[in-house]
Order: sequence, then structure tokens, then C-alpha cells
Amino acid sequence: MYDALFEFEDRLARFTGAPYVVATDGCTHALELCFRYQIIKHCRFTAYTYLSVPQTLRNLYIDFDLIDEIWTGEYQFHETNIWDSARLLRQGMYRPGQMQCLSFGNGKPLQLGRVGAVLTDDAEAYRVLSRWRSDGRDLHIAPWSSVKRYGPGWHYCPTLEDCTRGIEKLALVDQEPKYIQYPDLRTIDFKFL
Repeated sequence: MYDALFEFEDRLARFTGAPYVVATDGCTHALELCFRYQIIKHCRFTAYTYLSVPQTLRNLYIDFDLIDEIWTGEYQFHETNIWDSARLLRQGMYRPGQMQCLSFGNGKPLQLGRVGAVLTDDAEAYRVLSRWRSDGRDLHIAPWSSVKRYGPGWHYCPTLEDCTRGIEKLALVDQEPKYIQYPDLRTIDFKFL
């Protein structure tokens, strides 16, 4: 049933050079899963990013500092091995030992809609994140109702239709890193109401 998802992940792995890929329903959820997995308490990252990034870290109770760092294609969450690679997708881009999060939304190198992914070389991270994004399920076990015990999980799986489109469009991807001028988020107050 999930052949399109597994094929999409496999093709992304071969394309990027990452040993493992976990497809998600967006880059922000890919980042969230990485931060949850690593139990990060603090990091520093560019003040010029999309609003969902600091909002997610606030929701996870992660302290952060926004820094004056201009980026093209991707940026790192300093003090971690997590990267927001939302505007980069090219052959062999994977950095060993890192967790790079991709976005396939509008204006990104591969435009599929609400789809993202995590690139990693950590087999255990792949196993855990794959289950977390799928409601705590191992998608290789069917029917899901036959499983009697589940761990933590979120409903962050991409649609099979989007995965199929990703397989078809990957060969045509624009491999040039994308630059966009986001506003300086240091001018925004992130207090909860």
C-alpha cells in the first residue's frame, strides 16, 4: 500500500546521497521530529527564516537565539547537527552525520505542495522518525489494526499522490540553491497569548 512513499524515499536517498530518507508532510514537521528526537534544549539560527521555525521551537519549549546570518539554500541550527535545507535540493548534497530537512512546497526546488523530508545516516533515527511521522506505526506491518502496541506518533505522513508526483518530477528538479529575503524575525514578539 505504501509503495509510492517507499519509492519516493529511496529515490531521494539515491539523489541526495543520504543513506536514509524519511518523507513527511512538510519541512516544519521534519524539523520538529528532528528536534524531538535529539531532545535539543537550545540552539542559535538565522533571524531570516520562515515564521513556522521559531514558532515550532517555542511550541517544543526550546530556547533559541536569532542571529544575523544571511543564507542561500540552507542554514544550520548551531549547536546541533540539524539543517533547514528547505531551499536546496541537489545530487550528492547530503552531509554525513547531519540531519537535513527538505521542503517541497511552493517556490522550492521540487514543488509538490505540503511535502518535506529528513536526510540522515543514522539507522535508529530513520526507524524512530519513520514511525513517529506515521502515527507511531511501522508502515511495513499490515493491517495496522493487527498491531496491539504503539509508541509516540504524529500524523505527518505525506500523501501517496504527492509521493508519486515526487517520483515523476525528481529527474527535472532545479538544482540551484534558492535565496529569498525573509524579514528579520527579531522584530517580532513570540509570546504566547
